[in-house]
Amino acid sequence: MMARKKVLIMGGAGFIGSVLSPYLHHAGYDVTVADACWFGNYLPAEIKLVKTDLFDLKQQDLVEYDSIIFLAGLSNDPMAEFSPKSNFILNTALPSYIGFMAREAGVKQMIFASSCSVYGYTLNKTYTEDDPAICNYPYGVSKLQGERSLMALAEENFRVLCIRQGTVCGFSPRMRLDLAMNTMLKNALQKGKISLSNHRIWRPILGLEDLCMGYKAALEFDSPGAEVFNISSFNTTVGELAKSVADYIETNLDKKIEIEDLNVQDYRNYKVSTDKAKLLLNYQPKQNDLDIINNLFQHLDYFSDFSDERFYNIEVFKKLVANNIINP
Repeated sequence: MMARKKVLIMGGAGFIGSVLSPYLHHAGYDVTVADACWFGNYLPAEIKLVKTDLFDLKQQDLVEYDSIIFLAGLSNDPMAEFSPKSNFILNTALPSYIGFMAREAGVKQMIFASSCSVYGYTLNKTYTEDDPAICNYPYGVSKLQGERSLMALAEENFRVLCIRQGTVCGFSPRMRLDLAMNTMLKNALQKGKISLSNHRIWRPILGLEDLCMGYKAALEFDSPGAEVFNISSFNTTVGELAKSVADYIETNLDKKIEIEDLNVQDYRNYKVSTDKAKLLLNYQPKQNDLDIINNLFQHLDYFSDFSDERFYNIEVFKKLVANNIINP
């Protein structure tokens, strides 16, 4: 019987990792998670966890793994803007350091969780991986530089895949309420109102089920060198997204939801093509807006205390900094 491929998921106890790690485990991979557990540990018992600062890992620690998935680092614009220094250290320098050690240790593949936010502001065009990525915000810049530093390390025996994720939404045991649809649902239920900075802004939305499928496909991709892939479930405007959430609640709870458009200029506007991932990874996203809202609604009891700070990354991050657990 063939040995199971060994995968190390860095940052695998976070919002995405708490879904992806068990998914890959059940798909037949030998999964280990390495995480500082800033946001706690919600992984099932069968997932091996190494609680560590990733900068403390040594080359020898990586020798046994076939693939590394890097989900770690700061996860959104508010955290990056609160501490730009930490943002560039953790989103650019850390993956570069891990990538170099991984290559030297004989790891065959590294998959980097990047973001479609690298595209910044685009006009009415669906962007492919070949289009220019120009972002003026710290988070997007750090992710783009992380991609470039890792791709420079790629060679025949060390494959690098950079996954530009859309805005991830849905339920995770390590729940977040600071992500597009998740936030809209929370505000609709809590306030009876969804406030938008600008209803015309485009976003690629990525359901967690489609994300997991995308990473599994990436693990099975064995072409040498480096590749970048856009991964999303669908493109939509935030106005259309808000209407979907409002309609769902009005239908299922008989509660009227107001949608407020503040009409603020927002320079983060992008929609992306996933044709390359469909062609080379056989990536076939299945989730739509209703699927994701249903997924959230089914787990509503789990995160119904909307005031709980652990559901908001920036609030947890500020506390970690205040308590000198993180020193930016």
